[in-house]
Amino acid sequence: MNCLPPYGPLPRRRSAAVTIGGVAVGGGAPIVVQSMTNTDTADVAATVAQVAALARAGSELVRITVNNAEAAAAVPRIRDQLERRGVTVPLVGDFHFNGHRLLTQHPACAEALAKLRINPGNVGRGSKRDEQFATMIEFACRLGKPVRIGVNWGSLDQELLARLMDENARRAQPQDASVVMREALVTSALDSAQQAEALGLAHDRILLSCKVSGVQDLIAVYRDLAGRCDYPLHLGLTEAGMGSKGIVASTAAMAVLLQEGIGDTIRVSLTPEPGGDRTREVIVAQEMLQTMGLRSFAPLVIACPGCGRTTSTVFQELADRIQGYLRAQMPEWRGRYPGVEEMHVAVMGCVVNGPGESKQANIGISLPGSGENPVAPVFVDGVKTVTLKGDNIAEEFQRIVDQYVRDRFGAAAPVAAAAELVDHEPRDLGHGDERDRERLDVGLDPGDRQQLLDETPQAVALPVGRLQERPLLLVGEARTELQHRLDVALDRRERGAELV
Repeated sequence: MNCLPPYGPLPRRRSAAVTIGGVAVGGGAPIVVQSMTNTDTADVAATVAQVAALARAGSELVRITVNNAEAAAAVPRIRDQLERRGVTVPLVGDFHFNGHRLLTQHPACAEALAKLRINPGNVGRGSKRDEQFATMIEFACRLGKPVRIGVNWGSLDQELLARLMDENARRAQPQDASVVMREALVTSALDSAQQAEALGLAHDRILLSCKVSGVQDLIAVYRDLAGRCDYPLHLGLTEAGMGSKGIVASTAAMAVLLQEGIGDTIRVSLTPEPGGDRTREVIVAQEMLQTMGLRSFAPLVIACPGCGRTTSTVFQELADRIQGYLRAQMPEWRGRYPGVEEMHVAVMGCVVNGPGESKQANIGISLPGSGENPVAPVFVDGVKTVTLKGDNIAEEFQRIVDQYVRDRFGAAAPVAAAAELVDHEPRDLGHGDERDRERLDVGLDPGDRQQLLDETPQAVALPVGRLQERPLLLVGEARTELQHRLDVALDRRERGAELV
C-alpha cells in the first residue's frame, strides 16, 4: 500500500468568491498578493508614490492606515492621484479604535476604498463594541464594500479571551493556555463574521484572518479556521521581523498552509531596514508562490551557489544582473509578452552542473569555472546554439534573452509555445565547439523534412543562420525528433557516411 502523500499541493480549499475592486479573492481564483504602506497616509504625495511602487512591483491589493481625520480626508485625493497616474490597484482601509467615527465624518473615504479591514479587538469595549462595529458594517453594506475581519493576537478581544479562559479552568482536564488563545482567535473571527451577516453584510463580502507571530501557532490556527468556515482566508505572519528572519518565518508558516490548499490571499509582513525598499515584501510573496508552483509573476533565474570551482564573481554578477533586468522589465513585458512570467533562465558557474541545468531552462548559460576554457555555451530550449567568449558575455547573453522573449512570447510569434532555434549568424562559434559550426551546415533530406511537416501541423518553417535548408520551428516531440535527426546526420558526416 502506498502511504506517500500525493505529489504537489493539495486541492485548494473551497471558499466563497469575494471581489475587491475588480480583484477576485477566493472561489478558486489565483492566490492574491497584497501589501501595506508605511507612509503617513495624510502625506498624500508620499503615500501615492509608495502605493504606485508597490503596485508596479506586483501588489494586487494595497492597504493603507486610516487612523485620524487627516488620513481619512486624504484617502479620496490619494485615489484620484493614483487614477491620474494610471494606477488602478484597489486600496484597503485599515481601521482601529475610531473607524466608526472616521467613516461617519468622512464618508468619501469609504467611497474611495475598495475594502475595509476591521479588527474586532480594537472596535470598542462592552456595549460600545457592538454599536461601533455595526456602524462600520452599515457603511460597508450601503456602499457595497467587502470587509476583512482581521483578528490579531496582539489585540485580541480581552473579554472573549477571559470568558474562554474561565470556561477552560472549569474543565476536568483544562487545556494549555496556548490552545485557549488559539481558540479565542478563531472564535473572535467567526463570531464577528456572523454578527456582520446578521447586520446585512452579504456572505460573499467577508474575508477572515487570524494573525499570530509564531510559525506553529499560525499553522494550527488556520487549519482550525479553514475547517470551520468557507470565507476566503488572508494569510500572514504578523510581526514577522526583519531581513532573513522575517522571510524565513513567513515562508515556513505560509508554505505549509498553502501546500495544504489553505489561503486565498497573502501578505509577507517584513520589517524593512531603515530606508529599505517597501516593495521587498511583494517580491518575497511572489517568489514564495512561484517557487511552490502556485503562480508565476516573473521569469525565474536559476543559479548555482558557487564553490571552489567558481572562485571569480562573474557568474554571480551575471545572475544578479539578469535577475534584476528581468524583474525591471516585467511591468512592460506583462502586457506585451503573455506567458513570459513562466520563463526560466539558468546562469551556472562551471561545467559540473552548468550544461545540464542550462538545458533544463528555457535559456541557460554555463560560464567557465576556475581552470576551464574561457568560453560560455548558451542553450536555448535544451539545444546549444552559440558559445560566447570575450569581455562582452553579459551583454551578448542579455541580447539573446531579449530576442528569445520577443520571438517566443511576442504577438508576432507564429507558435506561442514554440521551442525556437536562435536566428543569427554564428560569428562566435569559431571560438567554441566545432560541432556547433558543422551543425548549422547540416540539412535534412527533403523527404524527411516534408514528412516532419506533414506529421506536425504546428510546425513552422523559418530561415535560421547558415542552414542551407529551411529548418523547422517545432514544439514538443517533433522538435526532439528533428534534433535527433540532425545529430544522426552530423555523426554520419563525421564518419564519412552518406547523409540521408
